[in-house]
Amino acid sequence: MDLIPALYVVPTPIGNLEDISQRALNVLENVDLIACEDTRHSGKLLSHYGITTKTTALHDHNEKQRASWFVEQIRAGLKVALISDAGTPLISDPGYHLVNTLREAQQKVIPLPGASAMITALSGSGLPSDRFSFEGFLPAKEKARLELISQLSQDPRTLIFYESPRRIIFALTAINQVIPERELVLARELTKTFETFHRGNASELISFFEQFPEQQKGEMVLMVKGYRASGDDLSVKAIATLELLAAEMPLKKAAAITAQIFNLKKNLLYKYGLEHF
Repeated sequence: MDLIPALYVVPTPIGNLEDISQRALNVLENVDLIACEDTRHSGKLLSHYGITTKTTALHDHNEKQRASWFVEQIRAGLKVALISDAGTPLISDPGYHLVNTLREAQQKVIPLPGASAMITALSGSGLPSDRFSFEGFLPAKEKARLELISQLSQDPRTLIFYESPRRIIFALTAINQVIPERELVLARELTKTFETFHRGNASELISFFEQFPEQQKGEMVLMVKGYRASGDDLSVKAIATLELLAAEMPLKKAAAITAQIFNLKKNLLYKYGLEHF
């Protein structure tokens, strides 16, 4: 396989070792160096496929300091692969500073498609997938966690979070305080033997973990159904704006403009106008 001097961003399996592309294996086998989040962890994958390429560590604690060194190596003609412990690098994993530094230095970056826990989870969740927002990990501190959930509480997109087993109850408790009736889907141990999907509101998922504490293990993806406005969600300001605009233009156009201003469904506003104006 002919490779050019560049950084190759290579996704690796999130669980099942068979979930790696032939192209990814060819790149890992033919580059001069593999930058790993954890060389010992990645060593298991490389050993499984008989790949003996030299590895070096690149993680959150040394990435900024080492980025310029990688620029020099690629300028000198080396071919470098970047992998994380699992999934696609940079997605809640190291790599952003390295890729950004290389782009600023006008060096080639070649991303490969591959495994991603959030996309895998979303595709099997049954939640709307036409629009979604990946939010990474929720804040560790309770106040910040509640504030973020409150900020996102009226986002119409499906929200996707990563969460650890030791913090999942904290995350569900915070969601239960802010949006208790919202539908959630929790995916855990994706692509592994004990892969499971659990659906319900936050209180129901908390009860599930209390009843089956052994399920509180493994990497988790928590998905929150997007906000859907109902008649009761129309604020006084939204109604006043709709009424004011409807006096100057067709109701349908007034509903569309009001919907944009208040992040509401235009059909809901149009229906309200027909019934009340």
